[in-house]
Amino acid sequence: MTPALVQRVVNRDELLKTTGAAIDKAGQYFVDLQYPEGYWWAELTADSTLESDFILLQLWLYPPVNGVWQPESRPQVDRAVQSILARQLPDGGFNIYPQGPAEISASVKAYFALKLGGIAVHDARMVRLRERILALGGIQSTNSYVKVNLSLFDLYPREYCPSIPPEIMLLPGKMLYRMSSWTRAIVIALAIVHAHNPRRPVPKGFDLDELHLPGKTYEFEVGDSWLNWRKAFISSDKILKLWEIYGFSRIRRSALRKCEHWMLERFKGSDGLGAIYPPMMYAIMALDVLGYAPDHPLRQEAVAQFNHLMVDDGKRFFFQPCFSPVWDTAIGVYALGEAGIRPEPAMRKAADWLLTKEIRRKGDWAIKRPDTEPSGWAFEFNNEFYPDIDDTAMVLLAFQHARGGDAQVQEACERRATDWLLAMQGSDGGWAAFDVDNNWEFLNNVPFADHNAMLDPACADISGRVLEALAARGLTRKHPAVQRGVDYLVRTQEADGSWYGRWGVAYIYGTCFALRGLAAAAEDDHEPHVQRANEWLRSIQNADGGWGESCASYDNGIYAAARSTASQTAWAVLGLMAGGDTQSSSVRNGIAYLLETQRADGGWDEDLATGTGFPKVFYLTYYYYRLSFPLLALAMFARAQQAEQ
Repeated sequence: MTPALVQRVVNRDELLKTTGAAIDKAGQYFVDLQYPEGYWWAELTADSTLESDFILLQLWLYPPVNGVWQPESRPQVDRAVQSILARQLPDGGFNIYPQGPAEISASVKAYFALKLGGIAVHDARMVRLRERILALGGIQSTNSYVKVNLSLFDLYPREYCPSIPPEIMLLPGKMLYRMSSWTRAIVIALAIVHAHNPRRPVPKGFDLDELHLPGKTYEFEVGDSWLNWRKAFISSDKILKLWEIYGFSRIRRSALRKCEHWMLERFKGSDGLGAIYPPMMYAIMALDVLGYAPDHPLRQEAVAQFNHLMVDDGKRFFFQPCFSPVWDTAIGVYALGEAGIRPEPAMRKAADWLLTKEIRRKGDWAIKRPDTEPSGWAFEFNNEFYPDIDDTAMVLLAFQHARGGDAQVQEACERRATDWLLAMQGSDGGWAAFDVDNNWEFLNNVPFADHNAMLDPACADISGRVLEALAARGLTRKHPAVQRGVDYLVRTQEADGSWYGRWGVAYIYGTCFALRGLAAAAEDDHEPHVQRANEWLRSIQNADGGWGESCASYDNGIYAAARSTASQTAWAVLGLMAGGDTQSSSVRNGIAYLLETQRADGGWDEDLATGTGFPKVFYLTYYYYRLSFPLLALAMFARAQQAEQ
């Protein structure tokens, strides 16, 4: 932070005046971004693996003839190649988050896609990439999904890929629902594909032999503990491979029928299977091997929904992993409301649109909560089988400030949503994303579980937000669910005072929303756990007054510093204020950082990923995080200062 900026922080009146102007500017900027239908919706971006997988899907759907791509795919394959190349690192590899190191699975996917797309292996960019891949352990070190994908084209030994049997649908105890919702959608579609044992053609002479590291095993890695679930699952995988050869075809046919029915049922009311990229891609492949012709309405719809994720405006070409309109709208409306910016009819239109998106059918969550009345909101435009707890809590918070045209309809909706949230509390007192008690940790040892998202356990960030939403609905500390939620947060605090954030990067995010949840539940900010969290946040503040955190925190299991970002600075300031710190130099310098870095149009720039898909595997850049959360932080700061005058 510059000395001049520090001097401006000292004068509270000047800081408040500047803050008020910044709030107005940011609020108006955000209001102007609203769609006519009433929602807000920003692009959501990730890494190059989505474009690489797109080229793989084109190989599946439109294989080159005599080495020449078919006209249906050639133009887009060319644009995808250029999009991938634009993100190559100086060392030749590809990362999974901005400014991160080269990662083996992303790098192998990119090499496959670039080579298939026509980039010669002797091209300097390919040479560097190949050298980086070998230095990272070769193709043998990629995750299971890369290996499975390549094995569909005989580009990786099938016998060294994990089995994904459709018979999982037949296991007792509803085993399928012990996996996370996103894993279910991926596994069922991929099991259909896997069971048909396809060996799709590649251009003559095409292979990836140069990526195999000599001397490195293809066997699954096994730990050395005598009580090792990994060993057990790998042994089971060997049995499954024998079953695939010698098992009863009648049982397999029955399992495939059930998988097909399960998948087709979840097409209904959804913008594609699970409304997220991976299962949507595998669903197209599954329909193909099941015999659905290219002109079949279901297959045409599956392809159309997948292609909707594509951004191709002539200048840019990339895929979004999914859409985020409910999330973007709810956070933005809440921030506007807290800032005192409630323009009509913008807020009314937002409330009415959100009311139309309440989910009134039972989804996968009802397997464990069959007697609960359906409610809740999904992340996307349409995803009726998968309302999520985080979005539902955020929408309830937004409804504090946005009232629709029919007050009775809205009140009934809010009551249902509150009851649904209460029913979705886990036995440990916390809340997860989509399910209840989805925490059988031994399942993380399944060979195809290395996407690091096999389970959906409770987490501090969602639990804190639910406590905020319950408080907004009038539930006090006397309510058993609130008390259990507080106990969960206190119990799961890290030794250094932070909380692990599952859905945002990373410990700053978790700490912010744990503290906000505790404050909403009337936890005394003099409690040691609150003070430890405050001290931790102050201890990691950057010299410029802001806060930043790298996605490497997930790899390290502890906070990893990064340069300041607008969203993470806002989270830290919000966390400190929730912990009772509204006057420290840390808070004022954080506010000053946001003021100093605000653009003339009211927004902020941010080039790092601060959202989390799958920790260690997949990260997200939410383009409205850099706007909504700073607006909220400035508003809460201004309110706190005015209250103390």
